[in-house]
Amino acid sequence: MNPADLGLPVDVPSTALFTDHYELTMLQAALANGTADRRSVFEVFTRRLPEGRRYGVVAGTGRVLDAVENFRFDTAVLEFLRERAVVDMRTLDWLASYRFSGDIWGYPEGEVYFPGSPLLRVEGSFAECVLLETVILSILNHDSAIAAAASRMASAAGGRPLIEMGARRTHELAAVAASRAAYVGGFTSTSDLAAGFRYGIPTVGTSAHAFTLVHDTERDAFQAQVASLGSGTTLLVDTYDVAEAVRTAVEIAGTGLGAVRIDSGDLLLVAHRVRQQLDELGATGTKIVVTSDLDEYAIASLAAAPVDAYGVGTQLVTGSGHPTCSMVYKLVARAASADPKAPLVPVAKKSSGGKTSIGGRKWAARRTDAEGVAEAEVVGTGAVPAPLADTQLLVQLVKAGEVVARESLEAARDRHREALASLPLSATQLSRGEAVIPTEYA
Repeated sequence: MNPADLGLPVDVPSTALFTDHYELTMLQAALANGTADRRSVFEVFTRRLPEGRRYGVVAGTGRVLDAVENFRFDTAVLEFLRERAVVDMRTLDWLASYRFSGDIWGYPEGEVYFPGSPLLRVEGSFAECVLLETVILSILNHDSAIAAAASRMASAAGGRPLIEMGARRTHELAAVAASRAAYVGGFTSTSDLAAGFRYGIPTVGTSAHAFTLVHDTERDAFQAQVASLGSGTTLLVDTYDVAEAVRTAVEIAGTGLGAVRIDSGDLLLVAHRVRQQLDELGATGTKIVVTSDLDEYAIASLAAAPVDAYGVGTQLVTGSGHPTCSMVYKLVARAASADPKAPLVPVAKKSSGGKTSIGGRKWAARRTDAEGVAEAEVVGTGAVPAPLADTQLLVQLVKAGEVVARESLEAARDRHREALASLPLSATQLSRGEAVIPTEYA
């Protein structure tokens, strides 16, 4: 696996250090007292959705699979751990041959989820499973937050294209992951070339205000851009006077001008005025793209405006106010002993303060009504009731350490569209509310 495919700098050989110090100290103690080999089951879930959200979106699954494959303690990593005295020599020797050999089940990427949904189930020895906690949570919490924001924005856009433009508003590696997650959630393209290179997402872009300002006149800038990119390009018309810029743009590019972009001002008012002006100039096919700190609420407010596409940056890559999903990775079952045949015993945290969890290896299914609309997320342990057998949500992603369910980004994108369509209509309302369907425990 090429590290660049993970969104990593090419000089980073593995994902093994994308973890917390205490994962390794737990490992050392478990190796010493004999619990390291106990068969264990960890699950990823969230106790609640971000405030006001009605559903969550699973994103980052493909990146998790890559990270698990690339979780290797090479010579440089082991030397770092030795020099810092993070763990003892016995533990370093164990880490040197680490390869995840267990099983991973999970909701497929693009699926929706609700409080208590067992989004990912990691099974194997305690030692090999506990090490993966931080990297798995890091990916799923970030990517799912971005995908959920993207999904809400796509619903608000009502089928109009959305361009992801947030690379300059976040960490350079997070920007690539955010673009990928946004694409799963319904965005159609990105301005980030690294995301296009790594994940095949369509990339778009033409010019910024700096290009206009570097020329002596706006006319000179437009002439240069059209000469270079053709009349189908998008001209930025709000550097000086919008009405004058639109007039100049059509004079230079002709009525076949591809689009104009508006990046400031009262977008609703300006869009109506620009549409009227374009039509009067004969550029009836010229599209209007709007940008400028948009979120799902701003997009929804423009539903009646003559806008053809939206470009979204800051609010998207920060999860539109919710940059994490508060997912946790908890041990829910472990073997009674290190004997491979020992039965699994459910375990769960019982502390106060709202951080309790439910023990046991879980399955999940989505109950629907007669018309196929989701009614409830049903989570349970033991045998799956016959009526729910065909609606189970978890699929096997890794079997005996080998990835068995890698899929294209397009498949995840299509799945999200289908999953969202199966929810009650109120799922896409932007007004604050609880999860659109309840979670029931069987």
